[in-house]
Amino acid sequence: MAAAFVMEIRRATQSALLVVRAAAELPSAPVEVSVCADSLEVRSGGSCDAAALPAGVSLAPSSCRGLRHLRGDGLHLRVRLRRPPPAADVVFTLRESLKPNKNCIFYCQSCGDIVVNDRKFLRVLPLPSENWSDLVEEWCCHPDPFARRTLHPQHGDCFVGDTFLLLNLRKESHVPESPVCCSEAGHHVSQSDSNLKSKENTRVICKRCKTMLGETVSSGTIKYYVTEVVIQSTEGGFSPTPRSQFVQSIVAQCLLELSSAKSTFRFTIKGDNGKTYILIWLLNSDTLLVESLGSSSSHSDFTLFGDILTPSSGPVGSWNALKVLYQPCIQCRNKELADAWEDDMGVHPLKFPSETCLELLLILGRSTTSLPPSLRCMNSFQVAFLKM
Repeated sequence: MAAAFVMEIRRATQSALLVVRAAAELPSAPVEVSVCADSLEVRSGGSCDAAALPAGVSLAPSSCRGLRHLRGDGLHLRVRLRRPPPAADVVFTLRESLKPNKNCIFYCQSCGDIVVNDRKFLRVLPLPSENWSDLVEEWCCHPDPFARRTLHPQHGDCFVGDTFLLLNLRKESHVPESPVCCSEAGHHVSQSDSNLKSKENTRVICKRCKTMLGETVSSGTIKYYVTEVVIQSTEGGFSPTPRSQFVQSIVAQCLLELSSAKSTFRFTIKGDNGKTYILIWLLNSDTLLVESLGSSSSHSDFTLFGDILTPSSGPVGSWNALKVLYQPCIQCRNKELADAWEDDMGVHPLKFPSETCLELLLILGRSTTSLPPSLRCMNSFQVAFLKM
């Protein structure tokens, strides 16, 4: 049988926080925990549960310290690692999938329907951040030379933003020039300039599942959100991924890439309706989470990744993850803090479809409630993990 535990490992410090969940309530018999270099063992009342640690994770048993029991949590202790765990093998899926002169297919992530079929981009270019124009006054000593000028892709271009892609579909021979037309897979878009002022008329909707995929920016230019489409080479096919896994992976990649490139660690998650849904503070990006469900289903309340850690996946799982602090802003919650972050140039806005913002908030909330109660909050923020 496997011992139930969760371990948060920090690569930078080569240390770990271990919570043994087998003793969440006051045990009727003494509990003995044995920490070995490559395994854990929990003995209580004549029973013995053991779990082997993942390959590459090696503990230093003599460094155990800070042992304490918290009711509702279990046994807490800190331990150092003998050597650094394997480096995080983070693959930025968008960067790998979008390359010049390489044919690719865009699929709807929710249902797998083809959105853009067999496209080859001559140029794949990064866009500046959405608030770049706010800084022009700091760069120029004369009137803004970029005023009233927008960046639109030409035929064969793909512009990559923080959370979206811009594609030019104007010169596609099979896209009819009419006020309301269909994109390559029959996804309804509005091409009428008079209707672009209406959000509902600019939404790009999947024909099969009716999920919002993006919006029209101008006649012939469409924005697709990276949380709504899967990009694959023409040689490969569509392989479905559970929605919650996909969303948190893409959002985690966005946070990690922006924090590395811009030294930005605070983010506002905004919907396409302009509302702020979540405030996120990236705390750690070097986290390796190790979790064992144990042999009892009663421990499922603490399952960090219950959607993927099942008996068939093995007794112990490990994931690279981001540790974040967050505050929900729906229904006018934390309005003062949200307004303060809105005016702070050190906070980076990220825009997603409103439905996806609510999905992300639900994912964060589930992560928080799966943590031991004493680890769910830090100062006034809630704590969560996003799996990469």
